[in-house]
Amino acid sequence: MKGTNRQNIKPGSRVLIVLKADQRTGKLTEGVVRDILTSSATHPHGIKVRLESGAVGRVKEILD
Repeated sequence: MKGTNRQNIKPGSRVLIVLKADQRTGKLTEGVVRDILTSSATHPHGIKVRLESGAVGRVKEILD
């Protein structure tokens, strides 16, 4: 599932995100959502989240 709708993402969800530093390469980082940082309902590039590891990026895919 794509990560452009905020309602699909909950704290505890397993997701693939792209970090700011990896935007050019598109390298994905897997983790568990701790906080949702985007306040709007949708975002064309993905909802911004903070993972439990502390990494911040935009959700590209929801795994569960």
